[in-house]
Amino acid sequence: MVELRHPSSSLGSRVASSPMKRDEDTSPLIHDHFSQHVEDHPRHSSRDRERSFWWQTYSFSPFSKDDPRFSQRGSRISLFLFLFVAIAGFISIFSILHRLNSPYLCKKDGIVLHCPRVKEKPSLWENPFAATTSWKPCAERREGGISAKVSHYFEHSADLPPENETSGYLFIHAEGGLNQQRIAICNAVAVAKIMNATLILPVLKQDQIWKDQTKFEDIFDVDHFINYLKDDVRIVRDIPEWFTDKSELFTSIRRTVKNIPKYAPAQFYIDNVLPRIKEKKIMSLKPFVDRLGYDNVPPEINRLRCRVNYHALKFLPEIEQMSDLLVSRMRNRTGSPNPYMALHLRFEKGMVGLSFCDFVGTREEKVRMAEYRQKEWPRRYKNGTHLWQLALQKRKEGRCPLEPGEVAVILRAMGYPKETQIYVASGQVYGGQNRMAPLRNMFPNLVTKEELASKEELAAFRKHVTSLAALDFLVCLKSDVFVMTHGGNFAKLIIGARRYVGHLQKSIKPDKGLMSKSFGDPYMGWANFVEDVVITHQTRTGLPEETFPNYDLWENPLTPCMIITETKLQLYLHSE
Repeated sequence: MVELRHPSSSLGSRVASSPMKRDEDTSPLIHDHFSQHVEDHPRHSSRDRERSFWWQTYSFSPFSKDDPRFSQRGSRISLFLFLFVAIAGFISIFSILHRLNSPYLCKKDGIVLHCPRVKEKPSLWENPFAATTSWKPCAERREGGISAKVSHYFEHSADLPPENETSGYLFIHAEGGLNQQRIAICNAVAVAKIMNATLILPVLKQDQIWKDQTKFEDIFDVDHFINYLKDDVRIVRDIPEWFTDKSELFTSIRRTVKNIPKYAPAQFYIDNVLPRIKEKKIMSLKPFVDRLGYDNVPPEINRLRCRVNYHALKFLPEIEQMSDLLVSRMRNRTGSPNPYMALHLRFEKGMVGLSFCDFVGTREEKVRMAEYRQKEWPRRYKNGTHLWQLALQKRKEGRCPLEPGEVAVILRAMGYPKETQIYVASGQVYGGQNRMAPLRNMFPNLVTKEELASKEELAAFRKHVTSLAALDFLVCLKSDVFVMTHGGNFAKLIIGARRYVGHLQKSIKPDKGLMSKSFGDPYMGWANFVEDVVITHQTRTGLPEETFPNYDLWENPLTPCMIITETKLQLYLHSE
């Protein structure tokens, strides 16, 4: 890591190294005192002798002190010097204040980041302004064709057809919930670009948990999607008519590429998938969850994925309008404009069971959870004897979902008052109202979309579970503060999108490992706990950070999809 010296520290060093204040009896500006000093001390030091020389030179000047010409000229010189010093001082003070209140650029792990010179007053509702103004989105910029920018990254790039032609048709199933499907769509566009293939509009596959039959056009604006990406990838709405046996794409192994490794490099698609597309003309990729890497693909491809995610994929207008209505109601719940927090609470029964963590509960609850885990995940459950040690290890590593009560204590330690308006995005919480009671007691202004909107208003969105998830997504995205309690694509995509628009919005990611240690310490007082929480989370609020290797593209798009502003870069390069 390359660290730059903080300008404030250099200022401090300059102050510390400034010359010591001279004693009054040696000041050459006080002439009367100097005369007294000469009479009292016949033996002079070298400094005194030097000062005497200049005094004598001054005394024998053509203009004596009693000469009126000397008085007038001296007054003019004094006035000039006074004005010069005053102007210089004013400019210096203004420059110093400007530098102290403006951010500067620093390097961390080879990337230029924005660092504040002085601490701003902490805010509960937004990140420090000085730390969030250097970076701006650049995913909308197109850097030219694949032949010029992408093909040189690959071996055998000569096998790629010209850009005005196509290798064949690519078809994918977007599996999982809404947000996993969103990532799959972004990856599908990127893979089609890599192979210069025509992308057939992805099918949103029914998920075993969501059990939803939503189509692409039920959630996203298809026309905008196709038109926005027309200069990047050719996209068609349906399988071409000349391909008669459409069911073959869903069932036939001859038309399916199934051996794609997770986080595959771009070169894999050139070597293994492109030849089959050119041979068969239409191929499907299955499964297609996380089948494209991040730091092993060309930068232009990562930028294209951001372009799809943040610009091409738009929800239907009716979903956007309903989310705006919910946001407006959240901001006016107190009778006057108020900020609000969005809390993604991941404590559904399925999440609790899948985590294999141990949680507070009665003996009967623990027995029922053990039976549920044994039924749903028998191969992981085995005989259950190893689960207690596994649960302790996972909690120590911060891999367990936060309970509602734990979330409440952390938020209160951060300083959020009881009156805070909180929008809760969650499924049915495991344990029901009893489990939610600590959170609701400490923050009574908790609401969900079902409490903000009437049944009639939500009726049109209940046809598709993903439509309801889209409403939660947008209300959380537009909140003043977003708080996640466990991992997952929902939280990652929201944090990434909030970073992409400028890092000013707080997106709090609790350090669950450190918090579990604090929660388990019976001797830690409230004051020490508050200090731990505040210090730990100062930098876990969605500030600018390098993307790889600690983040994926969806949670932190900074490195490939954002650019430092020109003026800030010039200042940084000049300082180098």
